[in-house]
Amino acid sequence: MKILVCISHVPDTTSKINFTEGDTKFDTNGVQFVINPNDEFGLTRAMWFKEKQGASVDVINVGGPETEPTLRKALAIGADAAIRVNTPATDGYSVAKQLASVVKDGAYDLVIAGRESIDYNGGMVPGMLAKLTDANFVNTCINLEIEGDNVTAIREIDGGKETVSTKLPLVVGGQKGLVEESDLRIPNMRGIMQARSKPLTVKEPVAVSPETTTASFEKPAPKGAVKLVDNVDELIDLLHNEAKVI
Repeated sequence: MKILVCISHVPDTTSKINFTEGDTKFDTNGVQFVINPNDEFGLTRAMWFKEKQGASVDVINVGGPETEPTLRKALAIGADAAIRVNTPATDGYSVAKQLASVVKDGAYDLVIAGRESIDYNGGMVPGMLAKLTDANFVNTCINLEIEGDNVTAIREIDGGKETVSTKLPLVVGGQKGLVEESDLRIPNMRGIMQARSKPLTVKEPVAVSPETTTASFEKPAPKGAVKLVDNVDELIDLLHNEAKVI
């Protein structure tokens, strides 16, 4: 089984976020980047298939050279090879088109992506990728078992869980639950050293025009000052007349 895991290069959630050029561009100065958490759950599940079923695992990112350290971390965790499509990730559709070209050329059986990235939270790429590659699709996946071409998946739905049966080829939009946080792997020194010699292939992009562009960004309004109260009556008055929650 050939597995391709999509890796988004996203800011660490502890980073201070700023914008430049009239709030139209994300300011990367001083920002630490990491593997998108939803993608990391998928990568860890892919490593389980590699160890238990002998699958091969490649990782892919659409982005510039600055994303390669993130791909190298994925290699250090245990992926066999990495692919970087040499173009900025401008919008969900163009990213899905770039990924689809690689999936078709590589004849992958299973593609695991995060259900969304934590930077833009678009949640579009896995579904569009499945459509572009004529693959089956399971989103918000929290469990995945594969025997031959037969797949049993559990997905999270409003108020519960749904168990579905399908077949390869398959695109999965994964999230926490596909593995648990305690199962995530921290690269050790041996893995880091091995990652240096694993192949990282740079592919030129296919021609595609973005369907959307970013007009501007806006930060959330700053939180107001904390107001301390000394008695219950004053608290009730503030909740009723100022916060208007009771």
